[in-house]
Amino acid sequence: MEASRRSAVDPFIVMDVMEAARAMEAAGRHVIHMEVGQPGTPAPAAARAALVRALEADALGYTVALGLPALRARIAGLYADWYGLELDPGRVVVTAGASGAFVLAFTALFDAGDRVGLGLPGYPSYRAILSALDLAPVGIPTREDAGWQPEPADLPDGLAGLILASPANPTGTILHRDRLGALVDACRARGTALVSDEIYHGLHYGARAVSALELTDEVVVINSFSKYFSMTGWRLGWMVVPDRLVRPVERLAQNLFICPTHASQVAALAAMDATLELEANRTVYAANRDILLGALRGAGLTRIAPPDGAFYLYADVGHLTEDSRRLSADILDRAGVAVTPGLDFDPARGGRFLRFSYARTTAEVAEGAARLADYLRAG
Repeated sequence: MEASRRSAVDPFIVMDVMEAARAMEAAGRHVIHMEVGQPGTPAPAAARAALVRALEADALGYTVALGLPALRARIAGLYADWYGLELDPGRVVVTAGASGAFVLAFTALFDAGDRVGLGLPGYPSYRAILSALDLAPVGIPTREDAGWQPEPADLPDGLAGLILASPANPTGTILHRDRLGALVDACRARGTALVSDEIYHGLHYGARAVSALELTDEVVVINSFSKYFSMTGWRLGWMVVPDRLVRPVERLAQNLFICPTHASQVAALAAMDATLELEANRTVYAANRDILLGALRGAGLTRIAPPDGAFYLYADVGHLTEDSRRLSADILDRAGVAVTPGLDFDPARGGRFLRFSYARTTAEVAEGAARLADYLRAG
């Protein structure tokens, strides 16, 4: 029995780094984890308590495919709280993580063979999911002087869709209102469907990120409880779609996923009101960013993307290597710090870059920063 052509997607390199780090830990080494985009904090206390209560009172069976009505309504309320938008909860679709949302969005919007643009460097699973669905990912090389974000002049002809991410993974850069608006206008003029990845919204260190929904309703917005809400392993996300896409997405969700995990939805509903705890987490990330940024710059890594949001630093290490995967493995072996090769995010140019996550505790980030500085100075 042979594997399908569609299954021949690139590996997600960061997961390979995680496995190598796990093997080192099993052998007794102490590893600082700066490879994975995962908060070091658990789900908010209120979320965990709500689930305990629900487990005692409810069978937690299937929910409707689009998610618990109360959660959809609360998500709509978030857009009022954060962006001043009145959003119909009927346009909100709760999903099995942001990954499930991407599968639903790409399947609902595009037909086999359609070309979908995405900025490079960018989240590698965009490319993999598109390829597995028989769609054609079109990488759009971005520039350092443009904050590693695409601009209208960069867009090739013939795109059925464009994926934007702000704050972006791996760079942490944000598309502010004027630049995001220019891309929205370019998509409208070209008849290109726009998918806006906003899973790092809430994690900003200056001006907040602008939602594409502030500029247009002709967009599919994707968000997640994994990052700001500190619920990675709960695998819950959401989408906001135009009215005409609700029923197509619902039909797909019914058949592909049945429904999002009921337990996670219960916890997420409570998490959305844990503002004090969540904002305290963001304060920790801000401190971590400053610690790591100072250590890397002090050790000679000065070309780092402006970390406006998320919890990553994307650093040019071209003066050290053209093979970031080998450098990443050496850092893990010699310094005991797991970091992600840029090849995950940009197959053509990523050999010159590393991504560092500062999402763990401040003590862990400080220790990792010190180890990295010692490694870099040692040469």
